[in-house]
Order: sequence, then C-alpha cells, then structure tokens
Amino acid sequence: MGRRLARRCRAQDQRNWGANAIYDIVDRKLVFRSYYKLPAAQTEQENCVAHNGAIIPVPGRDIFVQAWYQGGISVIDFTDSANPVEIAYFDRGPVDGKHLVLGGYWSVYWYNGRIYGTEIARGLDVLALQPSQYLTTNEIAAAALADRGKMFNPQQQFPVTWPDHPVVARAYVDQLARDRALSPAMTADLSAALDQARSPIEAGTSNRALAATMTSLASKLEQSGSDVATNKRMAALRGTLTRMATKLR
Repeated sequence: MGRRLARRCRAQDQRNWGANAIYDIVDRKLVFRSYYKLPAAQTEQENCVAHNGAIIPVPGRDIFVQAWYQGGISVIDFTDSANPVEIAYFDRGPVDGKHLVLGGYWSVYWYNGRIYGTEIARGLDVLALQPSQYLTTNEIAAAALADRGKMFNPQQQFPVTWPDHPVVARAYVDQLARDRALSPAMTADLSAALDQARSPIEAGTSNRALAATMTSLASKLEQSGSDVATNKRMAALRGTLTRMATKLR
C-alpha cells in the first residue's frame, strides 16, 4: 500500500508512525526532542500521515499548521519542543464511510491571516483561527502583522519580523499573563497603556506622557529564572515597548 493511502492514525498504531519529528538546533546540530501526532484516533477508512504544513507566525511562540490527509488539519504549539500540544483542529471525517479511498488534506498553509487547506477529494477550504484558551485575539491579530518578506514559500523558512505595534505587545502580554509571569496589576497597567497607544502609533503622532509611561513599564519587566520562552517574551515585550515609546516622543 502506498504511503498516501496508509492508515497510520488508528488507535492501535504507534505514536511515531506518520508523525512529526521535532528537533532543536543546538550548536548547529539537530537534537531530537519529541514526536507529534494528532491526538484523535482515525478510522480504518481514513488515510492519515503528516504532510505539507506551514508556520503560523505568532510572536513569542512556535506554532505550526499541519495537514494529515483524512486526519484533517492540526494546529500545533511546539514552543516547548519536548512537549508539543494541539491547540486547534479541523476534521471533515472520512471521504467514504465504508472504503479506504485517496482523499484528505494534501497541504495546508497559513497566509495573511487565513489557513488554506487543499483537500484532494473535496476541494479548497479557507479557515480562520478563533480565539480560545490556547490562543488570544491579540495573538491571532499579531500573526497577521508578521513580515515574512516579499515572497512566501512554505517549503522554506525565512526570518520573520513584527512591527512595533500595540497588538504585537499585547500578544506578548497575553502569553506572559497566561504563564503567570506577570502580576494582575502589571497586566492591567500594560493593557491600559497599549490600548491608549494604538491610535497615536497608527497615526504617527506624539504623546510624551504615554511615552514616559511605556518607558517606565518596560523598566519593570524582569527576567524569570531559567524559563527560556518566558525570558524571550519578556525581552521582546520590553524592546517593543521601548521602541514604541521612542515613536511617541
């Protein structure tokens, strides 16, 4: 049986069959961390194996959208590369309830705020991420602001940058608050300042008092021990606040 018709996601199948292998780059070498396979067991009538996917550029996180043929679409957070988790999914079910036939998502790509899934037997699906306990409105909006260069090629990964915009900063705040790395009072102060900053930042106008507030808030952001992801988010938030304060002066 060819790979595209393989049943690899049944309850009895091993978790590394047809799965994603996740590696870190350490000293310019690949170091294996874990496998990821969609958590929902599929039927005998569904070909299922990890296939073409793409990064969803949420700042501060490593998120991937993955095609699984008739296993559907999985959105995976692999920020902790040893413990990847599914944070969203879409599954049409088997093409044929009685027979195994070729079908499902050959590829799925995130582009400019939408997920495009090419379904072999049933056409093109265009999906949008919805806020949940795993992903906030600010994180989704910040991903849509990402700059990945003039040409998008999902088979290559180019450096991604984000603008110094309150929505991007709010995404970091949401992540740090979710991980309890910010106090409720600090979260409230940051959110209030960033809400106030949106109009002048987008209009390119100055607000010296707000600039001073942002500079002060940035100075209060502290590293959090050995948690690498938290420290990176804290540094990114501090830098974004500082650069926005400069624009507002």
